[in-house]
Amino acid sequence: MSQVFKISEQVAEALKDGKPVVALESTIISHGMPYPQNVETANAVERIVKENGCVPATVAVINGVLTVGCDSGEIELLGKLGTSVAKVSRRDLPVIVAKKQNGATTVAGTMYACTLAGIDVFATGGIGGAHRNADKTMDISADLDELRQSNVAVVCAGVKSILDIGLTLECLETRGVPVIGYQTEDMPAFYTQKSGFKTDYRLDSPLEIASVYEAKRGLGLNGGMLVVNPIPSQYSMDEEYIEEKIGKALSEADNLGITGKNITPFLLDKIQKLTGGNSLKANIQLVYNNVRLACEISKSLAEIRRKGGVK
Repeated sequence: MSQVFKISEQVAEALKDGKPVVALESTIISHGMPYPQNVETANAVERIVKENGCVPATVAVINGVLTVGCDSGEIELLGKLGTSVAKVSRRDLPVIVAKKQNGATTVAGTMYACTLAGIDVFATGGIGGAHRNADKTMDISADLDELRQSNVAVVCAGVKSILDIGLTLECLETRGVPVIGYQTEDMPAFYTQKSGFKTDYRLDSPLEIASVYEAKRGLGLNGGMLVVNPIPSQYSMDEEYIEEKIGKALSEADNLGITGKNITPFLLDKIQKLTGGNSLKANIQLVYNNVRLACEISKSLAEIRRKGGVK
């Protein structure tokens, strides 16, 4: 496997020693924002992880090698190449690896890499889900099926606002994925703190979340756990305002015939332009917020295991 999969020395050493590690995806670098802001944000995220006592593990495919723990040069490469880099989910991994190409991993692709490496906690912005009108188009993100089968706690700011949040929650329930609200019972909606839907459970501390994850693992219940962390109130956007911009972006995507894996980056870019860059600022801040929580969960999990598990 060493020819197609690599864990950086720093990450491998941390995992061996039982130190807290937080995985990070790379689609946000190549497809989430323009250069150089994408690289600046990725480097800032890694800094936040280190400042909070954890080891960062940015995941990507570099020259055909699924890499867990990208270095600064590899992050710079992904940022400069931008959207020309392949967006890599589970189904894309063997093709991109066999062709010796570069690829930015989605939530699903990153979760799979986490299972190979043995990383339990992964921080991202928002997960994919069921698109609006998915009952007709069947456009449902592979993130949901990956959550069913990969043993990872995914910390996010909820389902992306461009999606059908209610239908996504139904899909997660069917797949047996618990949705945990951090200090809230309201399901956040990425740019906003509330969506009108409820989480499965409210937990009020990282230690509680880590304990539930470890209990799930101890019961032999395969699959991930979704931890939703609302965007900080000072960065939350007005619900009606952002919904209007999403509507315009969706209408343009429909007129242009944009579908499949291309629709999410198109919509996020369009919404950024329609909001004069404010949605991008909110996106960056919610990622930072999720990373801080993921670090606390990872540290709590490491402490639980040092003490011999959930008592």
